[in-house]
Amino acid sequence: MKRTSPSAPEPRADGPAVRRAFVASLTGTALEWYDFAVYSAAAALVFGDLFFPSKDPFTGTLLAFSTYAVGYVSRPLGGFVFGRLGDVIGRKKVLIATLVLIGAATFLIGLLPTYATVGVAAPAALVLLRFAQGVGVGGEWGGAVLLSSEYGDPRRRGFFASAAQVGPPAGNLLANGVLAALGAALTEEQFLSWGWRVAFLLSGVLVVFGLWIRAKLEETPVFRAMEAAQDRPEAPVREVFTSQPRALTAAILCRIAPDVLYAMFTVFVLTYATGELGMSRGSALAAVLIGSSLQIFLIPLAGALSDRVNRRWLYGLSAVAAGVWPFVFFPLVAGGSWPLLTLGVIVALVIHSLMYGPQAAFIAEQFSPRLRYTGSSLAYTLAGVVGGAIAPLLFTTLLGTYRAWQPLALYIALTAVVTVAGLWLGRDAAPAEDEEPDAVAERHHSSAATG
Repeated sequence: MKRTSPSAPEPRADGPAVRRAFVASLTGTALEWYDFAVYSAAAALVFGDLFFPSKDPFTGTLLAFSTYAVGYVSRPLGGFVFGRLGDVIGRKKVLIATLVLIGAATFLIGLLPTYATVGVAAPAALVLLRFAQGVGVGGEWGGAVLLSSEYGDPRRRGFFASAAQVGPPAGNLLANGVLAALGAALTEEQFLSWGWRVAFLLSGVLVVFGLWIRAKLEETPVFRAMEAAQDRPEAPVREVFTSQPRALTAAILCRIAPDVLYAMFTVFVLTYATGELGMSRGSALAAVLIGSSLQIFLIPLAGALSDRVNRRWLYGLSAVAAGVWPFVFFPLVAGGSWPLLTLGVIVALVIHSLMYGPQAAFIAEQFSPRLRYTGSSLAYTLAGVVGGAIAPLLFTTLLGTYRAWQPLALYIALTAVVTVAGLWLGRDAAPAEDEEPDAVAERHHSSAATG
């Protein structure tokens, strides 16, 4: 059997298995983020009235966004549980479980009675199901990244890992498209009464499709090599915290600015456009829809670009741009112009793509292969708590307190500084760690035999 030097790994061929893994990673994550994005849009548009009624619209919106935050706060539990399992029992089994969990939770949200029907039991059930959504997403991302990147050439990890990154804008595009179509076809009363439920119930069909794709895949070559070499970790969570604390810190901090920027320009911008600029719900959704559609192409391009230039530098320069753009955006849209709002959202999501495309590869390569699922999942979920989870709440609170856009822009700029610090702590790509799987397994067996 052909051996491969650790210092010069043999690139893996781009065959049918690689393409299937890329599609499975992209479609599965898109379906789960459809579920998550439907909830996010509904929290901004209808949940305040239906589940948290209040004479003060600001209070209702704040409470609705608090359930949005629950989906982020619960992610670390998913990261701990499913991340560990992904390094112990395999990527494929865990990814099927996370898809079922988040799909079932979203479908049940579509069946929930409202506050007017059952009182406080309605928001309580909504929070519980939102928690389950977050647990599923917390275990999904790390596995989706590894599903595509561990099949492909490690020197093209930026492109292959970006498959999972296309999921959020694709899911967001699909969710907002469904909501926009329902909003256009139905009256306000019909949409508030039952129309919003259709978007949640559609997740049942989408999850079945995602399960069909993932069930046809084999386990990744890297995990099969770990099994053959009997090199699976027994306590991966403990190992990550004790042996790779700098890698975990870098991976957490690098996520903050992209999460906050995305929360602003796909979630809170709906509230800002309708409440502060006087635009219709359909107009605000259309702006987000256009920006998200461009991200589907920009994110893999940014991932591929990061394979050709230094990944950290591309990511870092984009983080600086993320900190500057809000100071341009808010004055730009002050007049309530829809074309300018759309332009502002597009530019923001282009900047986000230049960070988000390389992000999955950057985070994955901070950790050794045997700890990647755990390390990546922990970084993703813990960052979400201090990034995307509290962002809409802080945006709403800052705007309600100061009635000005400057505190919002300063907050985003601060997160950009944090992300640059994380990139400085991180390391560059080390594709030699991803040796050709058969060679890894053979070397370990040889070592065991001679030992």
